[in-house]
Amino acid sequence: MQAKKLRCGVMLDSPPSGFRTPDNKPSGFDVVYCEDMAKALGVELEIVETPSPDRIPALVSDRIDVLVASTSNTPKRALTVAFSQPYMNYTTSVITRKNTGITKFDDLKGKKLGGVTGTTTEQQLNKSIAEWKDPGTTYTGYASDTEAFLALQQGKIDALLQATAVYATLAASGQFPDFISAGEAPVPPDVVAMAVKRNDQEFLNWVKLFVWNQVISGRYQEVYNQFFGEGKAPSLTVQGVDY
Repeated sequence: MQAKKLRCGVMLDSPPSGFRTPDNKPSGFDVVYCEDMAKALGVELEIVETPSPDRIPALVSDRIDVLVASTSNTPKRALTVAFSQPYMNYTTSVITRKNTGITKFDDLKGKKLGGVTGTTTEQQLNKSIAEWKDPGTTYTGYASDTEAFLALQQGKIDALLQATAVYATLAASGQFPDFISAGEAPVPPDVVAMAVKRNDQEFLNWVKLFVWNQVISGRYQEVYNQFFGEGKAPSLTVQGVDY
């Protein structure tokens, strides 16, 4: 508030959550949430691009004030930063090419797999690889979704895991016509939260209220429809447990 500026960390290589328009302007679900947050605070907004591996370091090193970058709220990460309640919920699909013969998650065994370094989907995929104990199954981590998509397109990997909504947007764009979905992956939904500095309790309280107000006001549904298409926005709660 003293600086009259909100530095909001967003991944801009993960449409429709964050991306750049043809005229190089940041856009996406997360970007609009940052815009709404700055408006509610009455301050100027600065969008800071934070690739997946740099999300937590950017917050810890004080390059950003808040992280709105599809970040899973894991206990390990919570040792370093403070998370709000969930603001978005993603199911996960297997993405492959038409010629790989992969039609379901179990077909990934023995294949060349990839993903974005430091993501929850990478952890889930590597957990399955460890359980399979198949020497023919390999994994390669990439710095961004863009690099992972290109690796899949070029045949460097055979499949990856991606948020279902993100893949739907990618498919609609026609950018990768050889990509197909091989169904949902049997992994928990990727419930993501905003993050602030670990010792910033006052701002965390405000961010949590902001997330609550986005839902109760109908803004969550509105922005969801804008970037993910028509349909009911996914629940931000998990049955059987209160966050």
